[in-house]
Amino acid sequence: MQTNIEIRKLAIEIISSLVNIKNQMYELILKPSGVSEKYFGVLIKRRNPDGKLLTKREMGGIILDDLEKSQGNQKNIRKIISIAAEWSQFHLAGNEMQARATVQKAREVLNSIEIMEEREAQVLKQEKEDERKRLDEANRNARHKMELEIKQQSNILLMMYDDLVVMKNNPQKRGFMLEELMNMLFNVYDIALMESFRRNEGGEQIDGAFKLEGWHYLVEIKWTQQVTDMKQLDSLYGKVARSGKQTMGLFVSIGGWSSHVIPLMKQQPDKSIFLMDGFDLRLVLTQEISLIDLLQKKIAKFNIKSEPFLSANSIL
Repeated sequence: MQTNIEIRKLAIEIISSLVNIKNQMYELILKPSGVSEKYFGVLIKRRNPDGKLLTKREMGGIILDDLEKSQGNQKNIRKIISIAAEWSQFHLAGNEMQARATVQKAREVLNSIEIMEEREAQVLKQEKEDERKRLDEANRNARHKMELEIKQQSNILLMMYDDLVVMKNNPQKRGFMLEELMNMLFNVYDIALMESFRRNEGGEQIDGAFKLEGWHYLVEIKWTQQVTDMKQLDSLYGKVARSGKQTMGLFVSIGGWSSHVIPLMKQQPDKSIFLMDGFDLRLVLTQEISLIDLLQKKIAKFNIKSEPFLSANSIL
């Protein structure tokens, strides 16, 4: 609602004509409209250029001037008109006929204001709906683009992984390619790598770190001829223990682990490491499950059931 000349004149007329006594006018009209008692106290003692106390009409003009300079003035002025539109105490006016005419005008103007506000609300609602649709479309396009990128990159990574499976006699080269594969995989899913995956111990072990949903995860990856045993997890347990409270560990053993590893992990008082194997990785690369979904479900199962390994196959 904009304060045009007609509405300004009406507001001044309401202030000046509905209640004859100034203090009563303040209590019944100005105070409910948000005009402070301190402000009115100053105004009621103020004099005009002729040295006389301000009339109610003069006070109304000053009040409207000050309201128009402040933020949220439409709310105050609308309240003045709303009070007048519901007015019935005509005995308080100095001129009852003039007061009735002012109230009738207030009702007409308030009706126009409400129609205008309803139109503005409809326009705003439509604008919000259009913006929501635009954002939904942008999000769909972004998801489609990301899904296409994941599909294309996953096909490449799957071929790399299949080459690694048969590369049994060259752990150095296999470690180099696995390092590259893991870095590419996490980048494809836009998972923040805090430390890129890097080889050590002759290429058979890869270390890294990533961040997901506010938590940090230290990662060790092993691909050896022998299955992983409990001793090989000790290093990762130590790293997690020396890290901050919002840190967990992910141990990836491409070749799996011995049968006693999971029972021993469940007995560990420090529940901080969960597991992933080569079959999990392959299902991610074949796009049967997304890497983010797999990690989230593994973490949820681990946190709720203390289960260090949840196979991607069981999720599917």
